[in-house]
Amino acid sequence: MKPLSGITVVTLEHAIAAPFATRQLADLGARVIKVERPGVGDFARGYDERVRGVASHFVWTNRSKESLTLDVKHPEAQAILKRLIREQGDVVVQNLAPGAAARLGLSYEALSAGKPGIIVCDISGYGDDGPYRDKKAYDLLIQGESGFLSVTGTPETPSKAGPSIADISAGMYAYTNILAALLQRQQTGQGCRIDVSMLESLVEWMSYPLYYAFDGAPPPARTGASHATIYPYGPFPAGDGKTVLLGLQNEREWVAFCETVLQRPELAREERFSSNSRRNAARDELRGIIVTAFAALTAEEVVARLERASIANAQANAMQDVWNHPQLAARDRWRTVETQNGPVPALLPPGTASRRGVQGEARMDPVPALGQHTDRILAELGYAPGDIARLRDAKAI
Repeated sequence: MKPLSGITVVTLEHAIAAPFATRQLADLGARVIKVERPGVGDFARGYDERVRGVASHFVWTNRSKESLTLDVKHPEAQAILKRLIREQGDVVVQNLAPGAAARLGLSYEALSAGKPGIIVCDISGYGDDGPYRDKKAYDLLIQGESGFLSVTGTPETPSKAGPSIADISAGMYAYTNILAALLQRQQTGQGCRIDVSMLESLVEWMSYPLYYAFDGAPPPARTGASHATIYPYGPFPAGDGKTVLLGLQNEREWVAFCETVLQRPELAREERFSSNSRRNAARDELRGIIVTAFAALTAEEVVARLERASIANAQANAMQDVWNHPQLAARDRWRTVETQNGPVPALLPPGTASRRGVQGEARMDPVPALGQHTDRILAELGYAPGDIARLRDAKAI
């Protein structure tokens, strides 16, 4: 028995934010029925063909779902969708263009009139009101609007994050708000409407840079992979051409770093390096000292010294290194998920059980082909094979 067994989610979703939220609901056992456009589907299906011919974004965010193809502009398809929600839906999720769901009669106000317990989660770029409501919002654009680009990259070049963090943050807040709404419904019997904005989600994640720049103060500088305000903290080259990541957090670690790693204990007593603020101000000079010391060592030797000094360190792994990461293997974090073109590995969601067969482990069912479950879902609603064939001929499904 999974935590969300018995909960049905009907979702009209594209790309990342909403699919990531609903996939996590599916991980916990919810039945997620993904409504897609006939013949095309979620446009993320067409982003690439990197995973056995299936798009990488789609494989990541859509396992354990059922695909129902409906042309929601067709009157009969609209009737099917509303019936599905009325008879089976607990949660409706959508990230269509602003106002599109309301025009289809899928607003919380419309649905809750006949089903007070329904939970409707609307995900958008900027929220459902305000001057930016109707602006198009893609991940990069929200990274810019939220200020993320202003503190990320090098002094010369702002850089976006590699993963779609604006979408991911919105998906996480949609997911957690839906869980909270389900808990509240258990107590009150009432559903609710949830309005999740990508902009607000990523601004929340901007955390300390916003407060660092409080009341007109200068913002953190863009410092590449280094920390903007803590030093030494970031990547440093070793003598064999490899890179070592390290980070210091306090004065005790600074002393240990000087004595054991740099093997220059006198640096710990120098006034110019006697606090994090002073080390940060002198980072160019200090970097030169560290790089010179590391030039005579291999990355393995640097790491060995860092470990002896109890200084945090890590490798700058490439994607293939992550697939083969020994820690993930040791904790048995990989599972196999089926796609229409064969099995692929998938990481267990964080926080789930780490051994096979343990009750409560996340659901890891196949990634659906487009429209794979249409006939079965319609049959559940009482449609006969002849009715389904007629709907298909009419291009409603």
